[in-house]
Amino acid sequence: MTYGSMRIRNGTSADAESIAALHTASWRSAYTALMPAAYLAGPLAAEHLAKWRTRTTELSADRCLLLAEQNGDLCGFIHLDTATDGRVHVDNLHARPDHVGTGVGRTLLHHGFAWAARHHPGQDVYLEVLAGNARAITFYERAGGLRTAERPLRMAAGFTVPEIEYTWPAAKVHGYEGGPPAS
Repeated sequence: MTYGSMRIRNGTSADAESIAALHTASWRSAYTALMPAAYLAGPLAAEHLAKWRTRTTELSADRCLLLAEQNGDLCGFIHLDTATDGRVHVDNLHARPDHVGTGVGRTLLHHGFAWAARHHPGQDVYLEVLAGNARAITFYERAGGLRTAERPLRMAAGFTVPEIEYTWPAAKVHGYEGGPPAS
């Protein structure tokens, strides 16, 4: 699907390296004051590469991986899966740092809602965001997300950061069933 110069497509195992690189760049940009510098500069890239190599080989009907490209370059991605409680979880939503604020995230989120409405009708959609990520919090609130929980997130690297859960009720997500609104 094409939106202006942006193309949305399904991710594949061939995309693992570019997704991992974008994911790492996004964290290094957005989480500078929220996570230890040694972690962001150190093992993060290898962790993301291993994660995306695994995830892109395990895509199934309960998962959705969509990529946004402009002129053939990856500029954002969204990954959704199904939580054990049946809700749809936006596990990752990232735009390349130089594309933040350009509509990439909004377009991907709307496509994610459309996928959730079609494949998991009647289910809420939720995500977690680090409590100190003010830009993302503003984005999710403007997108209609409701703050539904706050809790600590224990990172595998041994540190803890506070996170906030945002939820979009199924009734709101259902409005995207026919696809995202035209941008």
